[in-house]
Amino acid sequence: FSRGVDGTINRFGWKAIGNSLLPFAGEAATAEIGVSNEVIPGKLGSPVPPPVDCLFNGTPEDHIKMAAGESGPATPSSFMGAANFMRFLDQPKPACEGAACPGTVQNGRRLFSGIGCALCHTPTLKTTVSSLSNSLSNANANLYSDLALHHMGLGLEDNIIQGSAGPDQFRTAPLWGLGQRVFFLHDGRTRDLVEVIRQHASPGSEASGVVKRYDRLSEQEKQDLLDFLRSL
Repeated sequence: FSRGVDGTINRFGWKAIGNSLLPFAGEAATAEIGVSNEVIPGKLGSPVPPPVDCLFNGTPEDHIKMAAGESGPATPSSFMGAANFMRFLDQPKPACEGAACPGTVQNGRRLFSGIGCALCHTPTLKTTVSSLSNSLSNANANLYSDLALHHMGLGLEDNIIQGSAGPDQFRTAPLWGLGQRVFFLHDGRTRDLVEVIRQHASPGSEASGVVKRYDRLSEQEKQDLLDFLRSL
């Protein structure tokens, strides 16, 4: 697991550097759109210095809206609103479930567990008690991830270190909604699910043994596994 400076176990982001959606949203606001906030009050560094006559906004630019000396409820900042929006998003719905799925998909589901994919891509995790909504308490999250960091080998190494995650370490990518995606892997390098499986095997990868078991499947079994993945 990746741990924060306060010792908490982190779950969010490709390298699991956020321990909740609030810092995850705050970091994204600064890194992706350049809006500083209460999570990251200043701007992230840039290799290109700003023009000498550049006018800077006060920081943080996005913060809880409450005038000095006022009491009463505060208006959430934009990044807090984004975090709340993400908290209440429903999980993606698979194309079919259980006995309603074609035989190839049902067999592919069995193979997914049988060759070891489910050891990291855990089909279901249960939430704890939520203070926000009863609907979020003790709910099944069918995300197909253990939300843990794993070494994925030299082939997927990205030369990025974040928190305690090294260049070849990534949080297990959730597979829910996989059938609706176009690009795969952390850098979107391929559209081919077979290539995704192949890329899981390289020196230092924890998934190399699983890929070897995949290679020993028959061609029909491999197709069944792909049919299952595309049904998610």
